Amino acid sequence: MTVSTQQERNGDFDFMRKESFSQAVKATLPVLTGYLAAGFAFGLMYSKIGYDMVFTALTSIFVYAGSGQYLAVELLSAGASFGSIAVLTFIVNSRHILYGFSMIEKFKTMGKRKWYMIFSLTDETYALLGTLTIPPGLDAGTFYFQVALLNQIYWVTGGMLGNLIGETVKLNYRGAEFAMTAIFVVSLVEQWKKRANRLPVFIGLVCAAVSLFFFGGGNMLFPAMCGIILLLFLFKRKIEPDEQSESKEAE
Repeated sequence: MTVSTQQERNGDFDFMRKESFSQAVKATLPVLTGYLAAGFAFGLMYSKIGYDMVFTALTSIFVYAGSGQYLAVELLSAGASFGSIAVLTFIVNSRHILYGFSMIEKFKTMGKRKWYMIFSLTDETYALLGTLTIPPGLDAGTFYFQVALLNQIYWVTGGMLGNLIGETVKLNYRGAEFAMTAIFVVSLVEQWKKRANRLPVFIGLVCAAVSLFFFGGGNMLFPAMCGIILLLFLFKRKIEPDEQSESKEAE
């Protein structure tokens, strides 16, 4: 059953709509395992620097920045101000601006829900929304919303569990922060397997490598992002037609 156009514009929806909820759960299972692990590691790290489960949950609900939250652990332990943390988190997650540009068409008919979709567009959610095929008979807006919200629920749950365990059990979690890197790699592999046009991957790799060579690991992010944005715009006509043809083939 498809939701009417007027309902779409008003943002009316039922998150637990059975016909799409079960499909959304199935689609997000890979993120479930990754986010529980990465969120768990994040919660452990927060407990180590003295923040409780409530603060961990609130951070994951209202910030929801993944790698930015890992960065915040180091900054908070060093006594950095919340203002400087906010600025650095924005810089680290500035790649999400690119994600937003490519999702304009998907989100523009989602009514009030589009504001949450913009907020919740993490790397993994973006990767899913970019590769998922809408099951026949399901409303795309509701399905996308369920996928995004489920992913955040997984992240919040993992963080709370990690903080709880960190408060009650003494664990050696050295290297736990690598969980986010592992998720990024899995997302890249999935994109590589499902996309015939791999030009964006090569653009990202080349810009990252050049930026690392000239600016070093500590200063590579901003110039790499600038290079990626520039090249994506330059090769826009090459990338978009291929993606549209892939979508038609999937349908």
